[in-house]
Amino acid sequence: MNPVKKDTEVKTVGINMKKEPYSKLKNKPSELIRLNKYIANSGLCSRREADEFIKQGLVTVNGKVVSELGTKVSEKDVIKYKGKLLMKERKVYVLLNKPKDYITTTDDPYAKKIVFDLLKYACKERIYPVGRLDRVTTGVLLLTNDGDLTKKLTHPKFNKKKIYHISLDKNLKKPDMVKITGGIDLEDGFISADAIAYVDPNDRKQVGLEIHSGRNRIIRRIFEHLGYRIVKLDRVYFAGLTKKGLQRGKWRYLTEKEIVMLKTGRYE
Repeated sequence: MNPVKKDTEVKTVGINMKKEPYSKLKNKPSELIRLNKYIANSGLCSRREADEFIKQGLVTVNGKVVSELGTKVSEKDVIKYKGKLLMKERKVYVLLNKPKDYITTTDDPYAKKIVFDLLKYACKERIYPVGRLDRVTTGVLLLTNDGDLTKKLTHPKFNKKKIYHISLDKNLKKPDMVKITGGIDLEDGFISADAIAYVDPNDRKQVGLEIHSGRNRIIRRIFEHLGYRIVKLDRVYFAGLTKKGLQRGKWRYLTEKEIVMLKTGRYE
């Protein structure tokens, strides 16, 4: 059965999934950045914490204490925190095929399992999830220490494409498929999917759904609104990345081509 889509045509994107050694992208050496960003990029702390360190006079630039917020520096400058030299942290990009029952968090004392339990040997740098998948949702999860890319991929105005494989508690009716692509009103506003189709024509409980919205629990809320309960929810595509060839619970580094694709937005 053909998928139910919006009036606009949905593009398909092919991805080269060949594994290649990790290679970081080079930045322009003359580029000036804010001091708090440089400190955060070193892996020491967040930008907000860096501002506090700067105000407390704990940071020096080329041997001089800098306490003014908004100060800009270059990679040629010598930046120290409490006398310790800060080096620009390498950017790391990790793709995880998240299993069920793992929490997408950096620190939760009450969580029995967190995704970082699966990434102990991925890198020494502090990496963070790009967006979140709830405990029972599985699939594609990107983690990185690249704050600029994270902002680009998670900010509502960018609305990156996501594709989900959904298992429902009962057969999905065709009129409801039309409603999902045509749009429905939820408590936080109007929402519509880009396309929806049965994964198997003989099993109408299994559907694939393409959507750009990043609103909280949006997939589950769409189906709950129409009287369905999601039994399994698996994200198979996020911003040009898929879990092809990646077993559940396993991770890999992004290839240089994938990093360029994400930074330039060439997947859509």
